[in-house]
Amino acid sequence: MIPAGKLAILAAMDERGRRGLAVLLTVCFAPLALIIVILLCIMSGAADHNRQAVDMIFNGTGLLTGVPESYQKEIRNMQRAMGYLDDVISEINAMAEGEKLDSYEVKAVFYSLFFGADSGMKPGMWRAFADCFVEYEEREDDEGETYTVAIVIKDQAKVYANIASSVGKLVTDEDKTNAMRIYSLARYGENLPVGSGFLSGAAMGDGSFSALMTEATRYIGYPYVWGGSSPATSFDCSGYICWVYTQSGVHSLPRTTAQGIFNQCAVVPREEARPGDLIFFTGTYAASTPVSHVGIYVGNGQMLHCGSPIGYADINSAYWMRHFYAFGRLPGGDGVQICK
Repeated sequence: MIPAGKLAILAAMDERGRRGLAVLLTVCFAPLALIIVILLCIMSGAADHNRQAVDMIFNGTGLLTGVPESYQKEIRNMQRAMGYLDDVISEINAMAEGEKLDSYEVKAVFYSLFFGADSGMKPGMWRAFADCFVEYEEREDDEGETYTVAIVIKDQAKVYANIASSVGKLVTDEDKTNAMRIYSLARYGENLPVGSGFLSGAAMGDGSFSALMTEATRYIGYPYVWGGSSPATSFDCSGYICWVYTQSGVHSLPRTTAQGIFNQCAVVPREEARPGDLIFFTGTYAASTPVSHVGIYVGNGQMLHCGSPIGYADINSAYWMRHFYAFGRLPGGDGVQICK
């Protein structure tokens, strides 16, 4: 008998053999290659989360064909878990007065922690997990009857501490990053840059924005000065933002870099950006961090920023479009930015 390897070599020596060998290799290896590609896209573990896998799990779309049963089982388990969480979140939100629990946030964190995890989901854990995102308060109505109100926790560090103590699952920095990526894919259908966390709180209210602009417009015409952070020295881009947000009383923002400001923001999709949000840019100079410039978004395609000098700029110009990185919103709620 001629060894398979020698047969392949002989087949490759004539034209028909080469064509036959090509077909054979395609038939044998194409399914394997397809499965490898699919698995790399679907497996969530600790890396990037594929848009299609997130869509299947969050929106219940059909499973991909050709995927091993073990991975189909993981996806089905996670789809069921999302259904249970939806039911629990609805119950909690029925107890809320004011801000509701963001189902995308709860499910994105759950997905990042439990998809493909060795220590998997446990029956009845859904309520305990969702409860990690809220606090409960007893109140009294006008007739003296007591009732329970669910209050959304805005401090993510507290949420993660609750998960560790109540569910027994330590949330690593990698889990947090993955959860935010999953959140942006599930909620917005795009993989937005990762900031400090999930979008929480309303856009800046008219009163706060007016106070911010009253302070910010005082310095129009001031020159750009590297490292400047006050009217006495003039400003650079981040020094200007930190000064006007703090001095206006809108948000206490200690002096930091443009990247440092971005790291405190929740990323906002372009179509949801509102006046008072921040706009970030990359590659405007040879910075060691992704974010190199920041301005105040004032609406109608305009920003107020510390250029040279401080003034308004069209964010839809070729230059700023080329360097655009993300919109961001500092933490706050009820239409007013709140100091951290």
